[in-house]
Amino acid sequence: MTEDPATRVSRRFVLGGLAACGAGAAWAEAPLSSLRPVARAGLAGAPVNAPVAADLIASARLTGDVGFVVADAATGEVLEARDGGRPMPPASTSKVITSLYALAHLGAPHRFATRLIATGPVSGGRVEGDLVLAGGGDPELSTDDLGDMVAALAAAGIREVGGRFLVWGGALPYLEAIDVSQPDWLGYNPAVCGLNLNFNRVNFVWKREGSGYNVGMDARAARFAPEVHSATVKVADRAGPIYTYRNGGAVEEWTVARGALGKEGSRWLPVRRPDLYAGDVFHTLARAQGVALAAPEAAGAVPQGTVVVQRESRELVMILRDMMKYSTNMTAEAVGMAASLRRGATSHVASGHEMAAWLGAEAGTTTARFADHSGLVGASRISAEDMVQVLVRLGRGAGIQGLMKPVKFKDSKGRRIADPKVKVVAKTGTLNFVSTLAGYVTPPQGRELAFAIFTGDIARRDAVPEAQRERPEGSRAWIGRSRRLQQELIQRWMAVYAA
Repeated sequence: MTEDPATRVSRRFVLGGLAACGAGAAWAEAPLSSLRPVARAGLAGAPVNAPVAADLIASARLTGDVGFVVADAATGEVLEARDGGRPMPPASTSKVITSLYALAHLGAPHRFATRLIATGPVSGGRVEGDLVLAGGGDPELSTDDLGDMVAALAAAGIREVGGRFLVWGGALPYLEAIDVSQPDWLGYNPAVCGLNLNFNRVNFVWKREGSGYNVGMDARAARFAPEVHSATVKVADRAGPIYTYRNGGAVEEWTVARGALGKEGSRWLPVRRPDLYAGDVFHTLARAQGVALAAPEAAGAVPQGTVVVQRESRELVMILRDMMKYSTNMTAEAVGMAASLRRGATSHVASGHEMAAWLGAEAGTTTARFADHSGLVGASRISAEDMVQVLVRLGRGAGIQGLMKPVKFKDSKGRRIADPKVKVVAKTGTLNFVSTLAGYVTPPQGRELAFAIFTGDIARRDAVPEAQRERPEGSRAWIGRSRRLQQELIQRWMAVYAA
């Protein structure tokens, strides 16, 4: 099991691919064990005698801890809980909090601007000075977007730059990796700065040719796929490790074990110098459209000059919707840090502290501790009780339900229930031996519920050797049992509380 649920691969394909009134009493009096339910209509409309939650947990055979809270989403009245006050890793459910944090500080209509700035006058199609590609923290900037910016530059009649071509990523503090304990080659753990591209991933491609391999790096998007020169890869005659990485400054150097390669394939690898990566790609695209530039250099200060091209991102609310859907870690870090800059925080460590402080002030939480904004770092903690308090006090008013994905249910035989009578939207979270779910249950009639389910075997997670962290033995089965338990608990709550 990986740190990112979108990456589950074999060794070979490791390369491929509350209302405030009365709230205190409600939370203090949460039952410590499940109540015996009465028979009510179940998820698929058939009468059920909902099992006791303790029995469901026992049947799941999960090592580690299970904590959950379910509450009335309108009043905050806690209906059922188990170890709800225990702080646990939230994994990617922390993106719910990051979304609320970003919306509160930046606003739903906020757009991130990426600019081309000329530091001198433009005369006869020539910039008499430097041209600066200046990032504004856009987490979704793509190669296609850079291609469009080049086209706009050319359409403005600019064909030559007399000075340097600079890139500036200082709009956000630089972070070399979201979680430094992760292996170098995990694509969902890239660098973050103010100038990001393709979620700060480069595409490594390989194909067998005779007794060797043709390998390369590109920055492919829907319309453009330029070759990348700021990252290189070589095939090494060794059994392992599969990858080695060296940050050479201007060029990131990778090697890959020949024994791990098949006939052909591709894999997204993380980028550690996103500013230079974006500059490299822009330089290639510019040359293809007849715009002459020098090789990119990193700018050390905020650029001053005339904006000749500006590209704006989608509105923040749309960015957050996709972040929640695809659980993109880099997006969470960028929008979380952008929000913290409004509060005066200038580092990622300070940003996590600021988000926790804001949450405590706005939602009354006491257990939140954030080491990041994405949930990738296992040191982050929050209790199920506090997570539900966030959903009740902040989530509904901010429309967070609209950013969450529908939860699909299966029957006892594993078949998809095509038209369940209940709508469940939630955010999942997955780390090695950690599985979390937080969201809302809305029945056709009756009260809406807010819930959080946190499961985790922290000791087992911490014991996983680095070489096995993408898919440690037993984690996939453990997470599968946790997810089944999550569904069974929701089905129980529907039968007992939602009618």
